Amino acid sequence: MTPVLVFDIETVPDIGGLRKLHGVGTDVPDAAVANMAFQLRRQATGHDFLPLHLQRVVAISCALSDPDTFRVWSLGANDEAEGEIIQRFFDGIEKYTPQLVSWNGAGFDLPVLHYRGLIHGVRAPRYWDTGDDDREFRFNNYLSRYHMRHCDVMDLLALYQGRAVAPLDEIAQLLGLPGKLGMDGSQVWDAYQAGRLADIRNYCETDVVNTYLVFLRFQAMRGAVTPDQYQSQCEIVRATLARNTEPHWQEFLSHWQPT
Repeated sequence: MTPVLVFDIETVPDIGGLRKLHGVGTDVPDAAVANMAFQLRRQATGHDFLPLHLQRVVAISCALSDPDTFRVWSLGANDEAEGEIIQRFFDGIEKYTPQLVSWNGAGFDLPVLHYRGLIHGVRAPRYWDTGDDDREFRFNNYLSRYHMRHCDVMDLLALYQGRAVAPLDEIAQLLGLPGKLGMDGSQVWDAYQAGRLADIRNYCETDVVNTYLVFLRFQAMRGAVTPDQYQSQCEIVRATLARNTEPHWQEFLSHWQPT
């Protein structure tokens, strides 16, 4: 059975890139550079969400599921450069060719990884293959919106219509799952400035577990797993998290309603 790799990224403003594009020297504090970029973005678009190529990746959280195992981890230690984080993610795809699963991965996470990987010289031939190296990838690859080698659960449930998309937090809670814990995406930059990278990673990890459990429910809905298999996989996740004493997993379990 193909392993399932659920992923989510967390980003902050690319201060170095903003300095380069706007000619801002190092005498200006990082926070001031970011605030300048937010203000320019609001003037141009009405919101301060920066373009994807100016989002610097500080964490990639992953959940890997095989038939009888489940584990969660994050890429992005304090001393790990952005290019190294992204390369390690694509190295995993190169080695295992998993099914990728995300929530809005096609609209945000993967395009960010594309741009930032390009900037850092990342290599990812398996990911970019559309059938030239492996004929099977002609009919099921990571890049096609309508192929399942990458399943963007949000995009698929919305039937690829932007007006129909729903936030992960609300869908998760409606399914009895914890939803977002600790922070949300709008708070990541402040947390990063305060040196709270561990909190960012913990938040990102809970997001990937929420996403995996929503994906499992979707798999049951479409008949890819039986009700017994669905319950079994949920119990594997619950048991895995219960063996972990970190507070964010204990909080997650306390908010996870049994189905």
